[in-house]
Amino acid sequence: MDERIARLRAHQKNVERYLHLLNTELTDVEMHYLEKRLFEERSVMAILSAGDQRSIDLPDALS
Repeated sequence: MDERIARLRAHQKNVERYLHLLNTELTDVEMHYLEKRLFEERSVMAILSAGDQRSIDLPDALS
C-alpha cells in the first residue's frame, strides 16, 4: 500500500476519534486540546492529499 494513503487513513481515524470525543462531556482545557489536535490532523491530511512531496517537519505524533 502506498505510504501516503496509509498515513492519510491513520490521520482520518484520528480525526474521527477526536470528533467523537468532542461530543462527550469535556472540560474547557480538554476541549481546546482536542480542537487543536483536530486542526493539526486536518492540516496534515490537506498536505498529504495535495501530494506535497516536500519534507515536512512534524512532531512524531503527526507523522
